[in-house]
Amino acid sequence: VAANAVPPTIRPTDPALRLALLVFLAYWLPELVSAVDSVVPTKSWSEVALDLRFLPFAMFAISALASSRARWLCLRLAALVIAFWTLDALFQAAVGVGLGGVARGERITGIFGDDNLKLGQVLATLAPILLWAAWRYRRGRWLPVAWSLLTLAIMLAGSRAAWWSYALISLLGLWIWARTPRRFALAAALAIGLASIGSGLVYHGSAPFKARVDRTLLALSGTRSGVDSALALRLPIWEVALRMGLDHPINGVGVRGFRTAYPDYAAADDVWVRADPRRGALHAHQIVLEVWTETGVIGLAFWVAGLVALIRRWRAAAAAERELAIAAAAALIAMCFPLNTHLAFYSGFWGLLFWWLLALLLALLAPPRAVEGVAARDPA
Repeated sequence: VAANAVPPTIRPTDPALRLALLVFLAYWLPELVSAVDSVVPTKSWSEVALDLRFLPFAMFAISALASSRARWLCLRLAALVIAFWTLDALFQAAVGVGLGGVARGERITGIFGDDNLKLGQVLATLAPILLWAAWRYRRGRWLPVAWSLLTLAIMLAGSRAAWWSYALISLLGLWIWARTPRRFALAAALAIGLASIGSGLVYHGSAPFKARVDRTLLALSGTRSGVDSALALRLPIWEVALRMGLDHPINGVGVRGFRTAYPDYAAADDVWVRADPRRGALHAHQIVLEVWTETGVIGLAFWVAGLVALIRRWRAAAAAERELAIAAAAALIAMCFPLNTHLAFYSGFWGLLFWWLLALLLALLAPPRAVEGVAARDPA
């Protein structure tokens, strides 16, 4: 993609770069402040130093994607990669093996390998990019196919968090497409009906999927054990997170310090401490609790400031810019939606994916620039 852009057209005073700096500081300064009295200073300070990479990465993305041609190429290539991952996951579900290896246990893992269960959440998060590309290709004729294949792959991946994220993305996409409440209601009813039929068929045809659904339905029992089982034993983690946050309200226990502090706040019979007495659960599994426990109210304030800056830029962007950036924005909404469980945002993999989407959004919201005498326009 960089070969199709002209980096020198971006100046340090460019508003897009200033916004990138502001968003970066909203993410990074909480780390810096939390590391001052972290419960695990070595880990926190190394994370602070490592995450400095995100600012030049975002600046490069804005520069490399300065032209419409580069933006379209990036989105289309990303959609092809996501489509490939989806097809590989379905192939693994059908024959038991894919490029990532053999499917083991009750969930398919696709390209990520049999010991890595990120497939569902990654596909659900990146789904808007593939759906957007299918919508723009041949007047949307491939959109139902893309949605159906993604739905099946995400269901078989077995992540309840991914199911919820994908449902949110589907409803958001329907609202954007329908444009009126009546059309949205009709389209949503049709989509829910098709998803219900498909889920029923998969439920009776896939024992692993059936087990995941049955486990989820335990939440309807009304008992603590049933709800905790449906939430994959998240309740004790969130209770510990609340106690930890109340004990370190200003700047938290330090970025990446949750696992180290966990045993000090857990009950004696905590299931995660029994599994590993040295550290317990690895992270809070919820974005608000993660930011609060590790970076305190200072971190929450900075994250809210970054969100406000992005919303203001979205509102100020031209319609053409928003149309091109809608997929990245929807992916970030799915990734960060607070009424869900999450992977760790201050971590290697999820933090990288988070910043890839942020950098993409920042680049796409910037006004496109003409390159080599070619007007900045939609090349489609």
